[in-house]
Amino acid sequence: MGNDPDNEINELWLKYFETKDVVNRNQLIVNYAPLVKYVANRLGAGLPNNVEQADLVNYGFFGLMDAIDRFDIGRGNKFETYAMRRIKGAILDGLRSYDRVPRTIRAKAKAIEKAIAKLEAQLGRTPSEAELAKKLEMTVAQLQATLTQIAAAGVIALDEVLGSGPDRGEITTLGETLASPGEGPAAQVERQEMRRLLAEAINGMADRDKIVLMLYYYEHFTLAEIGRLLNVTESRVCQIHTKAVMQLKSVLGRMLGDPPDR
Repeated sequence: MGNDPDNEINELWLKYFETKDVVNRNQLIVNYAPLVKYVANRLGAGLPNNVEQADLVNYGFFGLMDAIDRFDIGRGNKFETYAMRRIKGAILDGLRSYDRVPRTIRAKAKAIEKAIAKLEAQLGRTPSEAELAKKLEMTVAQLQATLTQIAAAGVIALDEVLGSGPDRGEITTLGETLASPGEGPAAQVERQEMRRLLAEAINGMADRDKIVLMLYYYEHFTLAEIGRLLNVTESRVCQIHTKAVMQLKSVLGRMLGDPPDR
């Protein structure tokens, strides 16, 4: 019988913590390198074509190295969960350093977000596309075209919805609200509370919006796969996803006590 891979990696961690040897560190980087590719692929799926996948991977490796240096094996947490947060953070920081999104696209996204928040306050529910288009003084077709522009520019992502501030932990996606077996009691309670808020926010949305969010973030379906399942085009799923994330941002903002936009 061969050696147990889990025992081998645990021994490697112990050696690295004892010696801080570069060779051991490099072995850890090689072992966990697939995490970088996984996170880069997930983030890259929602970014414009001018962003190179190789750049995302390069940024991600900085996050992995930082995670290895900062990880405390004595706390009993799962390294993969911790590392994926650090990798994602490093990639997002890298993307922000050369943000090429036109100001007009960001302005359009902000206008839609404000309109959603105002309509939700007035109606007591998430608005339909027709209601949102009327509020914005545009046709439904124009609204959908704008949502496509926003999605293509990579302006709206669920990372921005949940944030990573001290009051919200480091949970940044729907998938990351799933508890990790290695987490301590406090982290699990925080994660469960965020799951509760997300479930409450999503349950108040239209059925199609709920399906798209759950399939994309929890089941890891691609937009094309969701389109085939719902019998609509991939671009239409992209529009639905973008609007749903904006609505989720508005609802969670109220739940978390964020001040509304004036």
